Amino acid sequence: MNGNNGNRRAELANDIRRQAGSEATKRFMRTLPAFRLEKKVPQRLSDLLDRLDNAEAKTAGGGRRQ
Repeated sequence: MNGNNGNRRAELANDIRRQAGSEATKRFMRTLPAFRLEKKVPQRLSDLLDRLDNAEAKTAGGGRRQ
């Protein structure tokens, strides 16, 4: 790989990062069903998080971070 190709790849990565983080892109993504935030966590997931917290508390002496 020559140096010029590496520079192009770095510039492309920076452009993608910049565009993905723009307010316009964020607004658009929030309109898509796959990217909508859930207001309530399903009970099964909440139970699993509680179990994980309990397991971590036994080894690290901490609790759920809120």
